[in-house]
Amino acid sequence: MTNLIQQPDTSFGWLKFTAIFALIFGLLTVFSGGSVLFGPAEAQEWAGNYVRVVVWFNFLAGPLYVVAAIGLWRRENWAAGLAAFIAFATTLVALGFAVVVLRGEAFEMRTVGALAFRIGFWVVVAIMARRAARQI
Repeated sequence: MTNLIQQPDTSFGWLKFTAIFALIFGLLTVFSGGSVLFGPAEAQEWAGNYVRVVVWFNFLAGPLYVVAAIGLWRRENWAAGLAAFIAFATTLVALGFAVVVLRGEAFEMRTVGALAFRIGFWVVVAIMARRAARQI
């Protein structure tokens, strides 16, 4: 008789942590984007030389972050595809942002870092979610 010891699924723990982070990230993205777009003048002043299309994209992508977070938490197969879509769409926006920068328009350097972080985060999430889906 063989005695099998089942190993804990550590990737699922990381997936839950990532889902919580994505949820908070999504809510903060909606809040910060909404503050710049619809909030008081102080919020726009704080944002500095923001590129409107990037802020609009972030504001509209925030709810997708929340949906992806829910899918990750529930280990839904579609969450990997949604994360990949978010990464791809963010990459397209980053390319548009690069055109704005190359035209010499004013921008905030922190936008470069924020876009790079968002792309990297969602690429990693897509990979993690795809691997988790294969383990089901």
